[in-house]
Order: sequence, then structure tokens, then C-alpha cells
Amino acid sequence: MSDAFTPIAGRLIRWYARHGRKNLPWQRDPTPYRVWVSEIMLQQTQVSVVIGYYERFMTRFPDLAALADAPLDDVLGLWTGLGYYSRARNLHRAAAVVRDRHGGAMPRGLDALVALPGIGRSTAGAILALSHGDRHPILDGNVKRVLCRYHGVGGWPGEGRVERTLWTLAERHTPREQVAVYTQAIMDLGATLCVRLRPLCAMCPLEADCAARREGAQAKYPAPRPRRETPHRETAFLMLRDPGGALLLERRPPVGIWGGLWCFPECEPDADVEAVCRSRFGVRPATTTALAPIAHGFTHFKLDVYPILVEVDDDDGSTAAGPGEPRRHSSGAAVAGSDGSRRYSSGAAAAGPGEPRRHSSGAVVADSDGSRRYSSGAAAAGPGELRRSSPGAAATGSDGSRNRPLSAVADSGELRWYPPGAAASVGLAAPVKRLIEQLARDR
Repeated sequence: MSDAFTPIAGRLIRWYARHGRKNLPWQRDPTPYRVWVSEIMLQQTQVSVVIGYYERFMTRFPDLAALADAPLDDVLGLWTGLGYYSRARNLHRAAAVVRDRHGGAMPRGLDALVALPGIGRSTAGAILALSHGDRHPILDGNVKRVLCRYHGVGGWPGEGRVERTLWTLAERHTPREQVAVYTQAIMDLGATLCVRLRPLCAMCPLEADCAARREGAQAKYPAPRPRRETPHRETAFLMLRDPGGALLLERRPPVGIWGGLWCFPECEPDADVEAVCRSRFGVRPATTTALAPIAHGFTHFKLDVYPILVEVDDDDGSTAAGPGEPRRHSSGAAVAGSDGSRRYSSGAAAAGPGEPRRHSSGAVVADSDGSRRYSSGAAAAGPGELRRSSPGAAATGSDGSRNRPLSAVADSGELRWYPPGAAASVGLAAPVKRLIEQLARDR
């Protein structure tokens, strides 16, 4: 090796030539876009998990323009199950920024990359090193572990002082030549040999002068994050299902857990379900069934979910139909087919490509994603409230309560009815996806 290589770099490059991984999907045609997507997916996620998601993602979004122009729901739908959904939202936002401000090409400068949503210094360095061979150090979790052990760096790597030390070491060891090979090599070493538990030191090219190996203290480095008590939270999912099998889903706020994903409406576990359904949605449950609880873990807290299946009837004046026919509204519009689809036979106005068809009264019949929304006669509501249908749309119960037809329950934006087949194609929170699959199996 020439003077262009540090002692560590030379050994890692030789080791990688014999033992490194060279057939991962993102290593084929390593364009900046393909490397970027892989680096985002690989954050806190193992390679074996990422491969399938990456290949499906690239099939749907083969280039940056396809990603930037796609609806966020399509992106989140392909991300469902991968976790840390802010990564997908930032990926989509950054693609739009590159399209609008950089002419559709990933910027070549480190600072310009770091300015994009969701890209930090290490990710930017990896994009430039792996796709262009530019000399930039990286410091992902695997590299931090290798450097902490090799140099005996104590302390938690997330602490500012420790992180600055590691960046200095990463810069020192990055060679001036074969930067892409070195970058992949040090990441591979941390992922395959210098693993967190039971590292394979005897096979490591850095074993001879590794501080942790010399001390017999591999488990000591890197130091773990200071322990904190994990909070425990509870919630109940209201799984409203109409006679056709459609489920009511609500899009979550863009920030927070499951940000931007579709979820079942929530309430307190000990809430009066009938009262919540009547006050929030204007419907009365026909039956309610408590399903098995789901335990879900987040980085900073644990969540117990109590799903409640709520069967609701459509009493908006629909009349009975023959076998296999859609139930028809008194105006002649079909309310629900036996397959759960939404079809309207009269008064429906034509719409342009990708637009929802509208009933003559103004109600949105169906979106292109299979969901249905209704805006007919809807009155404005305060933030976070449902827009309510005009007077007369709600039936009055014997107890004086007003039971709105199901067509008036779904808000035009953040609350929609989804037939199970359509729901599977949008971005769903992981427990919601599991519950929908369970319902499909049980029907």
C-alpha cells in the first residue's frame, strides 16, 4: 500500500477484497440516489431486513424524480413495517427539494447534502464516498463501534465530547484513494465481525493492535446510553367497520409516533365506546368486540394497544337489494356492494384523471386509492374536529340521539373509509396493518 493509505485503511481494504459483501442491491450501480435511499433505510435497521424493502422501493421509485413526484401515501405504504417513519417523510421531502432547487440532481457538496431533510454529516459523507469516491469520513453505528474498540474510547458515543473524538479518528483513518472501498469495508467490519455481542475478534484484520481486544474488554466498548426508565402508555383503537367491510381510518399528524400514517381512531382504554362513537362520529355501534391486546415498543416508551371492533350500521335511508347487488340509497346511488366497494349509479359527475367522481349533490364518491370521502353539505369545524353534514342528514334515535349516516362520517381530509384491499396499499401504522390482516383472515 502507498502512503495514500493509513495502516487501518490498508488492512481493511485487503480484508474487504477477500471477505467483504459485494452483491448487496445498492452496490449495483451505486448512483447518489440509490446510495442515499439505502443509507436512510439502513439507519438502525439490519441489512437482512432492508433488502426486500429496498428492492420494492426501487421498483416503485427507480429515480429521484419518481420519488419526488409521488404522493406521500405511496412512500409510506412501501415503508410500512420498516419503522422510524420520519425517515420516509424526510426522504420524500428531500427529493422534492432536490427536484425544485437542484435541477433534480443530488448535490455534490457535503454542506448542500447536509442541508437536505433527514441527511446528517455521516449520511452525506457515505453518499459522496460510495457514489463518487470523494474523501469524506463517515460515522454510523458500526463505525463508532469499530473505532471505540480499536482505540479504547470510553463513554457513550452519543455524548458530544466522545462524538468529536470519534470524528477526529474517522477523519484520520480515511484514505486518499479507494475511499469507496474503505468506507464499505469499515461498515462491513462493524456489521459482520465487530458486532455488539460476541465479536469475532480472531477473524478481524485489526485484532493485533485493538485496545479492547488487548484488554479483554470488548463488551465495555462502546459504552451504552445512560439508562432511563422506559415509560408505559396505553390506548384503545376504535375499529369502526361498516356493513360492506370498509374500515374507518384516520391520518395521524405529520409529527409524533406514526407521523403521517393512517391509523384507527383512538380513545382512552376505559372510555365508553358507544358514547365516543356517538359524540365523535355521530354513529351508534351495532356491536362491539374487544380483540386481543397488542404490545408495541418504541425507542423511548412502550405502548399497549387495546383494539375494539365496532360494527356500525348504515341507516341513511338505503333500501335492500338483491343478492350480489349494491345497496341503493333512496336517491338511486348505490351505497355499498357486497365486495365492500363504493359505486354510485345516478347523479355521478365525470371527473378528470386522478380526481374523485362527485355526486350531483357534491359528495365525493371515491378517490383513486379506493377510499371514499364526503363533503356534501359539510359545515366548517374547529381544528381537529370532524366537519359535520348539513341538518337533516342525521337520523334521530328513540333516545333523542342523532345518528349520522355513514356517508357523513368521513371527513374530506384526515378521516376516510377504506375497503380492506385499498387500505393495504396506503401507509399504515404497523399495529393497524396487523389488525387489518387479522380481520381479513377472520372474515
